[in-house]
Amino acid sequence: MERFWFLTFDGLAAGAVYAAFALALVLIWRAARVVNFAQGAMAVATAYVGYAVVSATGSYWLGLAAAILSGLALGALVERVLMRFAGPGGPLNQVIVALGLVLVIQAVLGMIFGNEYRPALAPFDTDALTIAGVAALSPYDLWVLGAALTVVALLAVLFTRTPIGLRMRAAAFAPEVSRLLGVSVGRMLTLGWALAAAVGALAGMLVVPTGLGLHSHAMDLVFVIAFTAAVVGGLDSPVGAVVGGLLVGLILSYVTGYLGPDTTPLAVLVLLLAVLLVRPGGLFSAARARHV
Repeated sequence: MERFWFLTFDGLAAGAVYAAFALALVLIWRAARVVNFAQGAMAVATAYVGYAVVSATGSYWLGLAAAILSGLALGALVERVLMRFAGPGGPLNQVIVALGLVLVIQAVLGMIFGNEYRPALAPFDTDALTIAGVAALSPYDLWVLGAALTVVALLAVLFTRTPIGLRMRAAAFAPEVSRLLGVSVGRMLTLGWALAAAVGALAGMLVVPTGLGLHSHAMDLVFVIAFTAAVVGGLDSPVGAVVGGLLVGLILSYVTGYLGPDTTPLAVLVLLLAVLLVRPGGLFSAARARHV
């Protein structure tokens, strides 16, 4: 029983990290109706900026702010320079451009910073707290979970309670109608990409201190798992991203603990296929509008 509780807490800790990253994927989907396959590489690039500031100032919080600001700038730049010209050809063009951007970012980071892993310190203690003799969540795990829930709340307010959030959703779902109603679709798309990259930067700063270290390929596996979490919860639901992340974290923890780490990639694939076959829209997908 102690092993079960240990795996449960460990899964929740890992799931909080996946949830934070899945939120970035959900945000860009809600804003532009596209899955950004370059999200992981962009998050690594902003994490390098953040930890460069941490090394220069000694303050994790200044580094976190620098990473988020650089994420805003990078997301806007990618949309303005690349995705805006790839968009008219259809979503597949944007996917191809995003995959090419992954290779470019990883190559540039490797040339500038090298290929060695760089340790990244966490702002809080990473040793698990002990409850009734069982290792539970660490203070850093609680910070990650709290940050993810805070981002969910802010996104919910943005998309449902503010005019700009409603304009972003309208621009994504019906761009031509939105233009007729006076919405600047181009600006909304740029804002969506910028916000998604900023959330991805936050997720990168949360993920790197968990043992991955800073490396140009640090987010490759995390992106795959976070994408699975976003699909499980529903690509259009920030709450679903968090629930999906926690659920995926728990499942992978149980699979790794009871069946061995070699089965983890297979578990991710099986979970993704099961959700796509049973409920393609995700567990928290909204009901589709009826067309007469």
